[in-house]
Amino acid sequence: MNKLAIRPVEQAEIETMNPAPQGPAWSWLPDEAPLAMPVQSLAAPDAVAEAIPATSPQTVALRRLMLLAGTVALTSLSAITPFYLYARKGWDGTEILAFGIFMLLITAISCWFVSGLMGLFVMLRGKDQADLAFAPHPALPRTRTALLMPLYNEDARASFARLAMIDASLTRLGAASAFDIFVLSDSTKEEAAASERSVFQAFRLTAGCKTFYRRRTDNAERKAGNLAEWVRRFGGAYETMIVLDADSTMAGETLLRMVDAMERNPGVGMLQTAPVIIKARTIFARVSQYSVRLYGRVAAAGLAYWTGSESSYWGHNAIIRTRAFAACCGLPHLPGKKPFGGHIMSHDVVEAALMRRAGWAVHVTAALDGSWEETPPSITDFIRRDHRWFQGNLQHLGLIGAKGLSPMSRLQLAMGCMAYLSSPLWLASLMVGLFIQMFYPVDWTSFFYILNPQFTPFMLASFLSGVLLIGPKFMGAALVLSRPAELRAFGGRRAIAKGMAAEIALSAILAPILMVANTKAFIQILSGHDTGWSTQQREADGLAWSDAFRAMRWQMIAGVGFIIPLCVRPDLATWFAPIVLPLLLAAPITVWTSRVRSGDRLAAKGFLVTPAQDGVSVNPAVLHTPRSPLRAVAGGVLAPVAAPAMVPARAPEL
Repeated sequence: MNKLAIRPVEQAEIETMNPAPQGPAWSWLPDEAPLAMPVQSLAAPDAVAEAIPATSPQTVALRRLMLLAGTVALTSLSAITPFYLYARKGWDGTEILAFGIFMLLITAISCWFVSGLMGLFVMLRGKDQADLAFAPHPALPRTRTALLMPLYNEDARASFARLAMIDASLTRLGAASAFDIFVLSDSTKEEAAASERSVFQAFRLTAGCKTFYRRRTDNAERKAGNLAEWVRRFGGAYETMIVLDADSTMAGETLLRMVDAMERNPGVGMLQTAPVIIKARTIFARVSQYSVRLYGRVAAAGLAYWTGSESSYWGHNAIIRTRAFAACCGLPHLPGKKPFGGHIMSHDVVEAALMRRAGWAVHVTAALDGSWEETPPSITDFIRRDHRWFQGNLQHLGLIGAKGLSPMSRLQLAMGCMAYLSSPLWLASLMVGLFIQMFYPVDWTSFFYILNPQFTPFMLASFLSGVLLIGPKFMGAALVLSRPAELRAFGGRRAIAKGMAAEIALSAILAPILMVANTKAFIQILSGHDTGWSTQQREADGLAWSDAFRAMRWQMIAGVGFIIPLCVRPDLATWFAPIVLPLLLAAPITVWTSRVRSGDRLAAKGFLVTPAQDGVSVNPAVLHTPRSPLRAVAGGVLAPVAAPAMVPARAPEL
């Protein structure tokens, strides 16, 4: 069926249908099924739905009240000590500033701690899928779904290998005929596009799903524009679409459960899974993989618990109701110049907010496994990607007040901003705190305090802050320890203890480096610098020393900057060592953590080892007998067809 459904456009046809093609053209597309996608207004929406979605938990208001109460309680408890210390001799301007920054940071940390605690409670009780009740053995889909993978100058072989895993999984389950795969290229490099075409032609010959390829030369609005162009041209033929990233992989069982949940809940517009990281080899990547694998589900379950049907979207590994997306998510251009104006960069959470504004339910779930992604292999690659997200999230500061958004959508926009603003706020807190200490005499008892700790208000505040910061990590470990099968998969209690110790230590070392990187990005964005759209590096082995020193120069300068005031107050060196030493050693740390050999050695010793992922859901397999070919009828519903038919070749495009 896949081989007969459509054929490529030949050069002779190109010249006949398009007398003046702009450069080499090549495409492999089905008949168009246009779907209107009007641009939405952020100032005066045509309509705002007031109805509560049917999938909204009945106790969601109580859950949010619990989150608020817990956040206020922990924030207040944490604020007692700094308030007491600053108020002893009266407040001055710098102390008010320091206390204000502290309150912003501790409020955010307390909120995420309480959210994680809720997630742990839900998962320990086995209620993590209570709201949508995912079927262990769903029926074959009654509707047609498109799997969309946008590409931008990626390694074509690696990206198509991930699609091949998805296709093989669906074929094994007898469900390939219900899914079409679209590769949506935005590649600007001719060598990348040529590789995509070559690999695609080989891929489609063995694929069980129908497969299509399209390349744009006009990369307007980046990924959001890429997906919107597909929706406007082909979205009418599909009830749902599953958006992937170039590094995404999903199990067939997970895809079937997602489609089944959408078919049973017609009011759900979007369902986001919680992907875990796989294929990490370098130390940096292994730290991310271990933290997400061990702790990520608890965080996602907590978010799902209190957001209910007003949750978020992370841009990939999610299923979306196509007509709802088209009706609600045509993104406007923001007024002004870049970096705050222009097209919306971090479009995903905005699209979720717009769908919720129109009355559709938006859910996040931690109940489904079989959702995977990969991560940048080095600190420098991670920073490069993070800077683009930072700029996109800062744009949201101007969108929080958009008309008609629900309070939960506004809160999540604000939380996304805070996730990045916490770095410059942390650096500012350190600088202001050190400045205040310059007016006090040297006290060598503080230098040796760590060797002889005493129960003081300062000690209490330090302990509480530490609990809030690393508490979610222990929540994730507690969940695994409560599940014998997972405990064995992680290698037992000793392996988890070793992995957690390594992850906490390495995260603490990397945190100051990332703090300075994000602060630098914040300053650049405020000064009008656009981060652009660079290709993501997904596989690498080692970073050159010259590149590391060049990339980490601001971290090392910041380290020297901290040493200068510490020469005046050397008694504070013990407390600032965890900040200053990683900054001074940022270049060697970057090189060491970017090497595959170093990561493999660490794993061989039992550190940062996660259960093997083989592209198959650990939930019971859903096996179906392959059935007769299907065709799409009105609304993306499937119906059997008697025999395949040739589809006329379409006009070519890039």
